[in-house]
Amino acid sequence: MTGLGPIFRAILLGFSRDRSALFFTILFPLVFLILVGGLFRTDGIPRSKVIQVGPVAVLDALPADAQREVAGVLTITKADDLTGALASVRNGDVAAVIEQRGDEVLVHYSRADPTSSGTVRGIMDSLVQSANVAASGRPARYSVRGSPVQDESLKQIQYLTPGILDWAIAVGATFSGASTLVIWRERRLLRRLTMAPIKVPGLVGARVLVSIGVALAQTALFLVVAMAFFGLRLTNSWWTSVPLIVAGTLSFLSIGLLAGAKAKSIDTAIGMANVVVIPMAFLSGSFFPLSLAPAWVERIAHALPLFHLNSGMTDALARGSPPMAVLPELAVLLGFTAVTTLLAIRLFRWDDA
Repeated sequence: MTGLGPIFRAILLGFSRDRSALFFTILFPLVFLILVGGLFRTDGIPRSKVIQVGPVAVLDALPADAQREVAGVLTITKADDLTGALASVRNGDVAAVIEQRGDEVLVHYSRADPTSSGTVRGIMDSLVQSANVAASGRPARYSVRGSPVQDESLKQIQYLTPGILDWAIAVGATFSGASTLVIWRERRLLRRLTMAPIKVPGLVGARVLVSIGVALAQTALFLVVAMAFFGLRLTNSWWTSVPLIVAGTLSFLSIGLLAGAKAKSIDTAIGMANVVVIPMAFLSGSFFPLSLAPAWVERIAHALPLFHLNSGMTDALARGSPPMAVLPELAVLLGFTAVTTLLAIRLFRWDDA
């Protein structure tokens, strides 16, 4: 590993001075996290907009605490013009219009939005049933008591942070591996370095250490922003993300080296890296749960390293799985690294010729 220290400092200094590399590796993914995290910042059920036309007894007679509960799921606006209110439903501006004619409560709802319409109808059915029980003068025979259950689902930010972070790590490692190898070969640096005191293991080791350091810095920055502004809560086993980050960085560095070993120019190398990383991000569930995708997408995802990095990081940072749970993902990532690196070595050329 002769020359590891000097070449490490040289590569790190070059990276810190490359504004485009800093932007696309650190700033752009962070901006993406802020934008997407802001869109999904609310964790509750989206409130449905409804218009109340005239007096509606089951709504107007609600006690204060019941009104607050209803306001948590319905945004009620009062109006006197039924025709204008129905036009708002047709235009998609509101989910429903509520009016009362004698003892009958009418809910005019939109067929185009069955989710919001179903919410409004369910709430009004419940209120009418309660009003009927109160009007009968009989005590309620049955009651409902809620009992929360801890499930496997995640808040949006708990899911988005590991996914976007993993995508950022994949992009940074793949592009750095591909571009570095091609640039060094184009400038004839590889041949010269073999004749210098700096040996190949030191050269490769420095590149690997810089990439791992950048990935760890990305992780720290992502977690600080997500915790400070979007309410991310780390689990007790968050520290198991560190070996996953190292293994994930190595796996995508190997992809970058494979692209750099075959490409003859930096543009070709970047294009090859894009073709691999961008589709992989969508197929691996970095931006949306794979449960929403067709079964064939899930089958493809299990063969991709980013899927296993996503799965392990989500377990470590969000689900609180025991530390041993990440071992299978680590094994897959390291195995992928070994196979891809051997293939890159086989295809590697010292010169363009």
